[in-house]
Amino acid sequence: MVPISLAEPVGRYLTFEEREEIAILRAQHKGVREIARAIGRDPGTVSRELRRNAATRGGKQEYRAVVAQWKAQQAAKRPKTAKLVDNPRLRDYVQDRLAGHVRRPDGTIVAGPTPPPWKGLNKPHRADRRWSLAWSPEQIAQRLRIEFPDDESMRISHEAIYQALFIEGRGALKRELVACLRTGRALRTPRKRSQNKPVGHVSADVVLSERPAEAADRAVPGHWEGDLIIGTGRSAIGTLVERRSRSTMLVHLPRLEGWGEEPRVKNGPALGGYGAVAMNTALTASMTTLPHQLRKTLTWDRGKELSAHAEFAIETGTKVYFADPHSPWQRPTNENTNGLLRQYFPKGTDLSRWSAEDLEAVALAINNRPRKVLDWKTPAEVFSEQLRSLQDPGVASTG
Repeated sequence: MVPISLAEPVGRYLTFEEREEIAILRAQHKGVREIARAIGRDPGTVSRELRRNAATRGGKQEYRAVVAQWKAQQAAKRPKTAKLVDNPRLRDYVQDRLAGHVRRPDGTIVAGPTPPPWKGLNKPHRADRRWSLAWSPEQIAQRLRIEFPDDESMRISHEAIYQALFIEGRGALKRELVACLRTGRALRTPRKRSQNKPVGHVSADVVLSERPAEAADRAVPGHWEGDLIIGTGRSAIGTLVERRSRSTMLVHLPRLEGWGEEPRVKNGPALGGYGAVAMNTALTASMTTLPHQLRKTLTWDRGKELSAHAEFAIETGTKVYFADPHSPWQRPTNENTNGLLRQYFPKGTDLSRWSAEDLEAVALAINNRPRKVLDWKTPAEVFSEQLRSLQDPGVASTG
């Protein structure tokens, strides 16, 4: 038996005497909470101890104090080599999903903007950012279990990825890759939520309380949420998100003819690309690409860009409902998606420079990122399942 140390550890760590007491009580078939009360520890501490430090040589977990003490001492040795340093295959997978290229449907790379050099500072609020696949560390960690179900070497926690990015000396990942995170923060600091300032008017029959109940529980596909993300010079991009699959569509809103040729006239025609007429035209073109079963309702904020919603509803068969004033949480899926899209389209940048093909490439990247709420499937996978269920009458669409 390898020698073990019985030296008294710092107070928050279990002592050898406590491990002996745990072993005796466990042999008497006592429960975790009863053991915790007996030794004066938290039940979570006892549960982790039994799970991590049990002997497994006999093919089943059996808790022994001496083995548990040795395992605890081995785990406590420092410094440790980071997992991403020891496993190049795992490191390449993490880096590719974090910083890989955004591609069009045909596979060609979209270069995106040329960002300023990274100086290790905090989130760049008013500068272009590199376009990348930008999977979050949690998405990467959970997707590994799906893509490599039988390969235990391809496992890493999202916290280990964050530490490789944020903590000096952890190696493996270059620290400038923090710019590929959605927030772009170089430090772990809270961020303030942006204030939603909706304006406009709606009639009593299109308020959120009139929306069908089936749209609220996400059981039936075809219910959408929408909004604009605004850039400089009155530029904008429309965003549409399907509530059930979280599938995203980006609406191209180019500036109209005459923009910039003359000074802007107050109450004159909207040439920025998201006036009521231009908005209706662009939204209709996007929504009519979908089967009619997948365009039941659209929930919008109270912006005037959708003031001609009655015509839109007639042309597309999609009933429009408006959220209450100052209530962005009533469109949670869209608000979350707009936060993801700000990684590609930061505030304070000109959004009119991107073509419809560029927007399609970004939507493709967003829709192929695994989502925790979808059990780590991608929105594209779930949306494809919805389309197949519509084509097969024998499959229920409520999932």
